[in-house]
Amino acid sequence: MKIVFLGPAYPYRGGPASFTDRLAEQFIAEGDEVNVLTFSLQYPSFLFPGKTQFTDKKAPDKFSPERVLNSVNPINWIIAGFRIRALKPDILILRFWLPFFGPSFGTVSRLVLSNGHTRVICIFDNVVPHEKRPGDRMLTRFFVSAVSGAIVMSHSVASDLGIFRRDLPVRFSPHPIFDNYGQAPSKDLARKKLEIPGGSKVILFFGFIRAYKGLDLLIRAMGILKGKGYRLLVAGEFYEDKTPYLDLLKQEGLMEETSLVDRFIEEDEVAYYFSAADIVVQPYKSATQSGVTQVAYHFGKPMIVTDVGGLAETVSHGRSGYVVKPDPAEIAGAIEDYFKNDREKEMSSLVKEEKERFSWDKMTGAIRELYGKLTVPS
Repeated sequence: MKIVFLGPAYPYRGGPASFTDRLAEQFIAEGDEVNVLTFSLQYPSFLFPGKTQFTDKKAPDKFSPERVLNSVNPINWIIAGFRIRALKPDILILRFWLPFFGPSFGTVSRLVLSNGHTRVICIFDNVVPHEKRPGDRMLTRFFVSAVSGAIVMSHSVASDLGIFRRDLPVRFSPHPIFDNYGQAPSKDLARKKLEIPGGSKVILFFGFIRAYKGLDLLIRAMGILKGKGYRLLVAGEFYEDKTPYLDLLKQEGLMEETSLVDRFIEEDEVAYYFSAADIVVQPYKSATQSGVTQVAYHFGKPMIVTDVGGLAETVSHGRSGYVVKPDPAEIAGAIEDYFKNDREKEMSSLVKEEKERFSWDKMTGAIRELYGKLTVPS
């Protein structure tokens, strides 16, 4: 098939861009003709909470993304829409995670659909954002009404889609494994590189930091376990004021038991953080699904996740990790059970079994299946 992607991709950084790059490679490997189009401007700088939107990694080998869409320029949306319309791909794949992109994506989608050939399939990370703003529902509705079909990676997102459009064809396919971070170094080598004291029991919190991700819950859980040889490794850029987190670490007496790497972790560094960890904790207060979970699967690391959104759909309680309430005492209890009962070997083995559920060909297969349903005459 002829497939066009429009959304986050190289040279942008972060999970959604890495997802696009990897999914495009999978379609190419399966014999499809693929064009990857990304943003000429993704966010105006004053709206972006991080230090930079761009990655330092090398460009993809198998395709050359082209920067075409300005998210805040309506004239550009029309130009981009007519351009893709003229290409007449079988599928235009969009990626939606914030209502902010509703106007640009919705305009492009309507223009592309007018060629009478292309089907627009959107992969939805979120429908209802974690951090709500005025106008979210209006912008989301404008976009959702302009797509042919949807791929969701958690059942909670499918439920949210029903709020906006009940007739939309939807297929569920879990977030695939992020397998583009290379091989894992040994735990000893990783800890040496990251200057983590030997003999520590290392708990990893990974990814950018915002209130809904619950780092404060994990810090309070670590306070319960203080003085028992545990070490908290926090690796990610703060997308909000970090002062309350530092104050909480001081309040819990954890400054000497915490390694804090306050920046975006580049792709060639990721393996060291996951390899250094004994277990990965995602103490989210709200969620849909998470790419961090799929990185943990790639590196064979058991996880503790909270029972919010779709996280419990991905982590099997008692097998690949623990599913607990978003409560410091429950998080602390799972950490203690993991180490006290020496569950690392058993759970790591089960993680390797579980990860087979999350291959990239399952995602391409779901998209093809959905496309087939969309082309059947009504």
